[in-house]
Amino acid sequence: MGMFSSINIASSGLTVQRLRQDVIADNIANVETTRTAEGGPFRRKRVIVEPRVEDLYWKSPFVPEALDNGMGNGVEVIEIQPDRDAELRLVYDPTHPDAIKVGPQAGYVEYPNVNVVQEMVDLISASRSYDANIAVVNGAKAMFMKALEIGR
Repeated sequence: MGMFSSINIASSGLTVQRLRQDVIADNIANVETTRTAEGGPFRRKRVIVEPRVEDLYWKSPFVPEALDNGMGNGVEVIEIQPDRDAELRLVYDPTHPDAIKVGPQAGYVEYPNVNVVQEMVDLISASRSYDANIAVVNGAKAMFMKALEIGR
């Protein structure tokens, strides 16, 4: 494990959490959007994150193979996907230009599947995770400074 590995891992977390915050802000901004360029109402977007997989890490010769679970490499965004699982909200408003014209749902308008309360909870979670990663970077920086002081 290199000297800056903890900072690299935390910086990947910072990048992911910042992107999550941007996607959440986009979801909240489009809570009333009934028409998009793709057609239909806006769909809530989700950030899909996975651990980085890299087999290029140093293995200690003193740790038995059974106890060595490898070094963390951080996280990465693999996809931003629309949430197709949640149902769209139907609101009765026959005067709306995007109201359904015919069928059993005539007069209803399809609104996005964005729940502002859930988005705010996700935003708080992303913000706290961002702060935790900043604390890791600051802690590593403080340890490096103390190590330099020992050498004096």
